[in-house]
Amino acid sequence: MLRREEERSLWLHRALLGPLLRDPERVLDKARSNIHRWSGAHRPDGMSQSWLREWERVLDQGVDAVADVLASRAPRAVELRANSPFAGVLDERERLAVHQSFRRHWAAEHPAA
Repeated sequence: MLRREEERSLWLHRALLGPLLRDPERVLDKARSNIHRWSGAHRPDGMSQSWLREWERVLDQGVDAVADVLASRAPRAVELRANSPFAGVLDERERLAVHQSFRRHWAAEHPAA
């Protein structure tokens, strides 16, 4: 079972599937651009660089591999999403809508939480 923040991240990343499938070049280019920009801001031997390199490998495998990570509950996918390069793909309105939907879902599925 995923913790609340992991499941919220899963919902946000699942929301990326629509843009990814409609315009894969734009979404993958945005992720690559973010990785390139963030790589310069992190120590070369740090964990952040390790996750960025792992995301580069996933992106290089193509749309299907990216979609798998975006929608998976597997531990590796959970870790990758915690270090996601997809900032800026969803606009603020889309992000807020996903957050609102997730809050309703979480309250309904986890009433004791």
